[in-house]
Amino acid sequence: MNRSVFLRTSTAVAVMGTSVQAAGIPGGTQLVEQRTDFDEDAFRRVVGRPARIRQVVESVSFNPGTLNNVKNTLNGLHFGFGYPDDAIAVALANHGPSMAYVFHDAMWQKYRIGEFFKVTGAAGTPVASNVYYPAKSSYDPSVSPDDEHGMYQDTSLQMLQRRGVIVLACHTATEEQARKLVATGFAPTGATPADVADDLLTHLIPGAIVVPSMVATIAVLQATYGYTYLNVTF
Repeated sequence: MNRSVFLRTSTAVAVMGTSVQAAGIPGGTQLVEQRTDFDEDAFRRVVGRPARIRQVVESVSFNPGTLNNVKNTLNGLHFGFGYPDDAIAVALANHGPSMAYVFHDAMWQKYRIGEFFKVTGAAGTPVASNVYYPAKSSYDPSVSPDDEHGMYQDTSLQMLQRRGVIVLACHTATEEQARKLVATGFAPTGATPADVADDLLTHLIPGAIVVPSMVATIAVLQATYGYTYLNVTF
Protein backbone atom coordinates (compact mmCIF):
# COMPACT_ATOMS: atom_id res chain seq x y z
CA MET A 1 0.00 0.00 0.00
CA ASN A 2 1.78 3.14 -1.18
CA ARG A 3 -0.27 5.59 0.82
CA SER A 4 -2.78 5.35 3.61
CA VAL A 5 -6.29 4.66 2.36
CA PHE A 6 -7.42 7.69 4.29
CA LEU A 7 -5.09 10.12 2.57
CA ARG A 8 -5.45 8.52 -0.84
CA THR A 9 -9.23 8.43 -0.99
CA SER A 10 -10.92 10.68 1.55
CA THR A 11 -8.71 13.73 1.09
CA ALA A 12 -7.36 13.58 -2.45
CA VAL A 13 -9.33 16.66 -3.46
CA ALA A 14 -8.56 18.54 -0.25
CA VAL A 15 -4.80 18.24 -0.64
CA MET A 16 -4.69 18.84 -4.39
CA GLY A 17 -2.06 21.42 -5.22
CA THR A 18 -0.31 21.19 -1.86
CA SER A 19 3.20 19.93 -1.27
CA VAL A 20 1.78 16.72 0.26
CA GLN A 21 0.41 15.58 -3.08
CA ALA A 22 3.24 17.09 -5.07
CA ALA A 23 5.85 15.14 -3.13
CA GLY A 24 3.71 12.01 -2.79
CA ILE A 25 5.22 11.46 0.67
CA PRO A 26 2.90 11.66 3.69
CA GLY A 27 4.32 14.43 5.85
CA GLY A 28 6.77 15.56 3.19
CA THR A 29 10.46 14.86 2.73
CA GLN A 30 12.05 17.07 5.38
CA LEU A 31 13.36 15.84 8.73
CA VAL A 32 10.93 18.14 10.56
CA GLU A 33 7.48 18.10 8.97
CA GLN A 34 6.28 21.55 7.98
CA ARG A 35 2.72 22.84 8.26
CA THR A 36 2.43 22.97 4.47
CA ASP A 37 3.07 19.20 4.36
CA PHE A 38 0.47 18.32 7.02
CA ASP A 39 -3.12 17.75 5.93
CA GLU A 40 -4.61 19.12 9.12
CA ASP A 41 -8.15 19.25 7.73
CA ALA A 42 -8.09 15.51 7.07
CA PHE A 43 -6.60 14.87 10.51
CA ARG A 44 -9.32 16.98 12.12
CA ARG A 45 -12.11 15.11 10.35
CA VAL A 46 -10.85 11.77 11.66
CA VAL A 47 -9.83 12.57 15.26
CA GLY A 48 -12.61 15.13 15.70
CA ARG A 49 -15.44 12.90 14.51
CA PRO A 50 -18.55 12.92 16.75
CA ALA A 51 -17.92 10.85 19.90
CA ARG A 52 -19.06 10.81 23.51
CA ILE A 53 -15.79 9.42 24.82
CA ARG A 54 -12.27 9.74 23.41
CA GLN A 55 -9.00 8.10 24.39
CA VAL A 56 -5.48 8.23 23.01
CA VAL A 57 -3.23 5.27 23.78
CA GLU A 58 0.45 6.16 23.51
CA SER A 59 2.56 3.27 22.22
CA VAL A 60 6.34 3.73 22.37
CA SER A 61 8.06 0.49 23.35
CA PHE A 62 7.05 -2.31 21.02
CA ASN A 63 4.82 -4.64 23.01
CA PRO A 64 1.86 -6.55 21.52
CA GLY A 65 0.18 -6.28 24.92
CA THR A 66 -0.65 -2.69 23.99
CA LEU A 67 -3.01 -3.95 21.28
CA ASN A 68 -4.71 -6.17 23.84
CA ASN A 69 -5.31 -3.10 26.00
CA VAL A 70 -6.82 -1.22 23.07
CA LYS A 71 -9.14 -4.19 22.51
CA ASN A 72 -10.06 -4.14 26.20
CA THR A 73 -10.81 -0.43 26.01
CA LEU A 74 -13.28 -0.97 23.18
CA ASN A 75 -14.92 -3.95 24.88
CA GLY A 76 -15.15 -2.26 28.27
CA LEU A 77 -16.64 0.92 26.88
CA HIS A 78 -19.11 -0.89 24.63
CA PHE A 79 -20.20 -3.88 26.69
CA GLY A 80 -19.49 -2.70 30.22
CA PHE A 81 -20.39 1.00 30.08
CA GLY A 82 -22.86 0.73 27.20
CA TYR A 83 -21.36 3.24 24.79
CA PRO A 84 -22.44 2.63 21.18
CA ASP A 85 -19.56 1.88 18.82
CA ASP A 86 -20.08 5.12 16.94
CA ALA A 87 -19.79 7.10 20.19
CA ILE A 88 -16.24 5.88 20.86
CA ALA A 89 -13.05 7.38 19.40
CA VAL A 90 -9.81 5.60 20.30
CA ALA A 91 -6.49 6.66 18.75
CA LEU A 92 -3.37 4.49 18.87
CA ALA A 93 -0.40 6.87 18.93
CA ASN A 94 2.64 5.00 17.61
CA HIS A 95 6.17 6.35 17.84
CA GLY A 96 9.56 5.02 18.86
CA PRO A 97 9.90 1.27 18.23
CA SER A 98 6.10 0.97 18.01
CA MET A 99 6.32 2.51 14.55
CA ALA A 100 7.00 -1.08 13.51
CA TYR A 101 3.24 -1.68 13.85
CA VAL A 102 2.48 0.62 10.91
CA PHE A 103 5.12 -0.53 8.44
CA HIS A 104 4.02 -2.74 5.56
CA ASP A 105 5.28 -6.33 5.29
CA ALA A 106 7.61 -5.31 2.47
CA MET A 107 9.34 -2.84 4.80
CA TRP A 108 9.70 -5.45 7.55
CA GLN A 109 11.49 -7.68 5.06
CA LYS A 110 13.54 -5.04 3.25
CA TYR A 111 14.89 -3.37 6.39
CA ARG A 112 14.75 -6.40 8.73
CA ILE A 113 12.47 -4.50 11.07
CA GLY A 114 12.10 -7.41 13.48
CA GLU A 115 15.86 -7.65 13.89
CA PHE A 116 16.31 -3.88 14.03
CA PHE A 117 13.75 -3.40 16.82
CA LYS A 118 14.58 -6.75 18.48
CA VAL A 119 11.05 -8.07 17.95
CA THR A 120 11.22 -11.84 18.37
CA GLY A 121 8.72 -14.66 17.98
CA ALA A 122 8.07 -17.72 20.14
CA ALA A 123 11.24 -19.40 18.89
CA GLY A 124 13.33 -16.39 19.85
CA THR A 125 14.11 -15.46 16.23
CA PRO A 126 13.35 -12.04 14.72
CA VAL A 127 9.82 -11.61 13.37
CA ALA A 128 10.07 -11.36 9.58
CA SER A 129 6.80 -9.63 8.71
CA ASN A 130 4.07 -7.48 10.21
CA VAL A 131 2.11 -10.34 11.77
CA TYR A 132 0.35 -7.81 14.02
CA TYR A 133 -1.70 -6.33 11.17
CA PRO A 134 -3.88 -9.06 9.51
CA ALA A 135 -7.24 -9.82 11.12
CA LYS A 136 -7.52 -13.19 12.84
CA SER A 137 -11.30 -13.34 12.66
CA SER A 138 -14.24 -12.23 10.56
CA TYR A 139 -16.03 -8.97 11.24
CA ASP A 140 -19.25 -10.21 12.82
CA PRO A 141 -20.74 -7.99 15.56
CA SER A 142 -23.29 -10.69 16.38
CA VAL A 143 -20.69 -12.98 17.97
CA SER A 144 -20.34 -13.21 21.74
CA PRO A 145 -17.63 -10.99 23.24
CA ASP A 146 -16.57 -14.11 25.18
CA ASP A 147 -15.78 -16.01 21.98
CA GLU A 148 -12.00 -16.31 22.02
CA HIS A 149 -11.96 -16.68 18.24
CA GLY A 150 -14.41 -13.86 17.52
CA MET A 151 -13.79 -10.27 16.51
CA TYR A 152 -14.13 -8.89 20.05
CA GLN A 153 -11.06 -10.84 21.20
CA ASP A 154 -9.08 -10.13 18.01
CA THR A 155 -6.12 -7.84 18.81
CA SER A 156 -4.93 -7.42 15.22
CA LEU A 157 -4.51 -3.88 13.95
CA GLN A 158 -6.78 -4.60 11.01
CA MET A 159 -9.66 -5.67 13.25
CA LEU A 160 -9.09 -2.81 15.66
CA GLN A 161 -9.28 -0.43 12.70
CA ARG A 162 -12.49 -2.11 11.51
CA ARG A 163 -13.88 -1.43 14.96
CA GLY A 164 -13.02 2.25 14.59
CA VAL A 165 -9.55 2.62 16.10
CA ILE A 166 -7.53 5.47 14.58
CA VAL A 167 -3.95 4.39 13.89
CA LEU A 168 -1.44 7.24 13.94
CA ALA A 169 2.14 7.17 12.66
CA CYS A 170 4.90 9.61 13.66
CA HIS A 171 6.76 11.40 10.86
CA THR A 172 9.60 12.44 13.17
CA ALA A 173 10.14 8.89 14.44
CA THR A 174 10.25 7.56 10.89
CA GLU A 175 12.84 10.11 9.82
CA GLU A 176 15.00 9.37 12.86
CA GLN A 177 14.69 5.61 12.42
CA ALA A 178 15.63 5.91 8.74
CA ARG A 179 18.94 7.46 9.80
CA LYS A 180 19.57 4.64 12.27
CA LEU A 181 18.71 1.99 9.68
CA VAL A 182 21.35 3.44 7.37
CA ALA A 183 23.93 3.98 10.11
CA THR A 184 23.61 0.42 11.45
CA GLY A 185 23.67 -1.32 8.07
CA PHE A 186 20.02 -2.39 7.90
CA ALA A 187 19.36 -0.36 4.75
CA PRO A 188 20.43 -1.52 1.27
CA THR A 189 23.89 -0.44 0.19
CA GLY A 190 23.89 3.10 -1.15
CA ALA A 191 20.52 4.07 0.32
CA THR A 192 20.43 7.47 1.99
CA PRO A 193 18.37 8.32 5.10
CA ALA A 194 16.05 10.35 2.88
CA ASP A 195 15.57 7.35 0.56
CA VAL A 196 14.72 5.09 3.49
CA ALA A 197 12.36 7.59 5.14
CA ASP A 198 10.47 8.13 1.89
CA ASP A 199 10.25 4.37 1.38
CA LEU A 200 8.85 3.76 4.86
CA LEU A 201 6.37 6.64 4.73
CA THR A 202 4.96 5.46 1.41
CA HIS A 203 4.63 1.84 2.54
CA LEU A 204 2.41 1.97 5.59
CA ILE A 205 -0.46 -0.30 6.57
CA PRO A 206 -3.80 0.80 5.09
CA GLY A 207 -5.46 3.58 7.04
CA ALA A 208 -2.42 4.78 8.99
CA ILE A 209 -2.38 8.57 9.37
CA VAL A 210 0.98 10.35 9.45
CA VAL A 211 1.27 13.19 11.95
CA PRO A 212 4.20 15.63 12.33
CA SER A 213 5.37 14.62 15.82
CA MET A 214 3.56 12.16 18.06
CA VAL A 215 4.45 13.87 21.33
CA ALA A 216 3.03 17.10 19.89
CA THR A 217 0.00 15.32 18.47
CA ILE A 218 -0.89 13.81 21.84
CA ALA A 219 -0.94 17.31 23.33
CA VAL A 220 -3.25 18.49 20.54
CA LEU A 221 -5.55 15.48 20.96
CA GLN A 222 -5.88 16.23 24.67
CA ALA A 223 -6.11 20.03 24.56
CA THR A 224 -8.13 20.51 21.39
CA TYR A 225 -10.19 17.34 20.97
CA GLY A 226 -10.72 16.23 24.55
CA TYR A 227 -8.95 12.87 24.37
CA THR A 228 -8.08 11.21 27.67
CA TYR A 229 -4.58 9.76 27.86
CA LEU A 230 -3.38 6.22 28.49
CA ASN A 231 0.14 4.85 28.50
CA VAL A 232 0.43 1.17 29.33
CA THR A 233 3.65 0.16 31.09
CA PHE A 234 4.77 -3.46 30.94
